[in-house]
Amino acid sequence: MIPYSRQCIDKQDINEIVNVLKGKFVTSGPKITEFENKIKNFTQSNHAIAVNSATSALHIACIALGLKKNDYLWTSPISFVASSNCALYCGAKVDFVDIDLKSYNISVSELEKKLSIAKKEKKLPKILVVVNFAGQPCQLDKIKSLSKKYKFKILEDSSHALGAYYKKQILGNCYYSDISVFSFHPVKIITTLEGGMVVTNNTKIAKKLIMLRNHGIVRDKNSLIKKKITNWYYEQHMLGYNYRMNDVQAALGISQLKKIDFFYKKRLFVKNFYDKNLKNLPLEIPQINKLAKSSLHLYVVLLNRELAKKTRDKLINFLRRKKIETNVHYIPIYSQPYYKKLGFKKKNYPNAEDYFQRAISLPIHPMLNQNNLEYIVKQIKDFF
Repeated sequence: MIPYSRQCIDKQDINEIVNVLKGKFVTSGPKITEFENKIKNFTQSNHAIAVNSATSALHIACIALGLKKNDYLWTSPISFVASSNCALYCGAKVDFVDIDLKSYNISVSELEKKLSIAKKEKKLPKILVVVNFAGQPCQLDKIKSLSKKYKFKILEDSSHALGAYYKKQILGNCYYSDISVFSFHPVKIITTLEGGMVVTNNTKIAKKLIMLRNHGIVRDKNSLIKKKITNWYYEQHMLGYNYRMNDVQAALGISQLKKIDFFYKKRLFVKNFYDKNLKNLPLEIPQINKLAKSSLHLYVVLLNRELAKKTRDKLINFLRRKKIETNVHYIPIYSQPYYKKLGFKKKNYPNAEDYFQRAISLPIHPMLNQNNLEYIVKQIKDFF
């Protein structure tokens, strides 16, 4: 089976993991700080805080930005459920902004309309979670302008987008946002098996994030309430969580980050092959904003509307029989049974619904070779 995505682990990665396992620290050791510094330098941010998943990253980011009970958080409906669940963890309310059918990201025009109505109803969001879907940045400059006008915080969910750029600004430098988060799940750009990272330029927020990931505990002498202390002393200053990354994960992340340019070139090769060989079929290939560089996490095609209803699932099943795994990213969050109970209706998000009925994610990852791609394209052409 050709997977739609997978990790790319080599001997160097394995050796780095083994070295940690043979060493003094497997958790709470120096590799975590080293990895944080590598990501901080890579993203050109002031602070990077490693955690055990991007879900955890989103959760503590919301807390650090002051999200509380009955506040509103808005996000894209075309994302993994973690992008909105983070609000519910805080007792806040969720709403969704419909997408743009060219980028599959939040539609800026729909966002502006929704903000105007929300202001009149006194239901403006405290946080907008901006999902840089498939690795392609949103129109971050326009969203930032709206954030200034309507006074909301921007939390970038860049789980797909490590290494992406918008208008020459690398995602994660927080030029357009208050906080950005990344995922290191095995199918993402780089992996730490499981893991995530929160980046920010705000020192006060960073200190809060560090406490939140470790039970609300502080050990830094300058932050302690009690001043006459010994080296084993610590204090809990807030209710936090056990969201720490371990040194094994961090060591793998350091090793993986060295190969990010190689991974990108392999993904770009896959994208260019698909673009060239699928263009005359009854489907829409993804478009990249000329002002952006996508990290190419996903390659999503949209079937023509007249074919999609009868054909989409047939194509998925056909390719699976041919040992090609595809996927659908994503089932709209509002249509999940849990969210239906909260009162969300499909009719409020027509573009997201249209996208969902037509979308297929084709395989894209660094392990694909020319023979794999030729086989995938041949099977798709044979189907049509």
